Amino acid sequence: MHITTEPANQPEVLALIEQLDAHQKSLYPSESHHGIDVVALSQPNVIFAVARDSSGQAVACGAIVLEPAYGELKRMFTLHSHRGQGIARALVQWLEAQAQARGCHLFMLETGYLQPEAIALYERLGYSRRGPFGPYTEDPHSVFMHKSVVVSIR
Repeated sequence: MHITTEPANQPEVLALIEQLDAHQKSLYPSESHHGIDVVALSQPNVIFAVARDSSGQAVACGAIVLEPAYGELKRMFTLHSHRGQGIARALVQWLEAQAQARGCHLFMLETGYLQPEAIALYERLGYSRRGPFGPYTEDPHSVFMHKSVVVSIR
């Protein structure tokens, strides 16, 4: 598997995002769908990454939107056929490392309560539940999480 920053507006990557949207829209009402569009994923404050398998197929994607006070994980998705292989974990860790290199040490996310595998992954990666942040308000369909990375001074 290979993870790199790539444009979101590639047909193969757009297909991943469409699958993510279809899955989330089948689970939650429209007012609880908090995805961002391809134009937003192309902004300078966004790190958008794609994971590709050994044949070069895009199998996962994700982003961190860098806000002044934190980075927000967005658009995390792994093809069903490739789940359980550690791809999502590697992708989150890769995105966090890229954000840390840009000075970001606090990570936030919103995910749906009907996605226990995602919640468990984030918890294994050190994320803790919290209340709404930034533009979010209380939503019974949402789980809000955060993770702070300690910066060591040498």
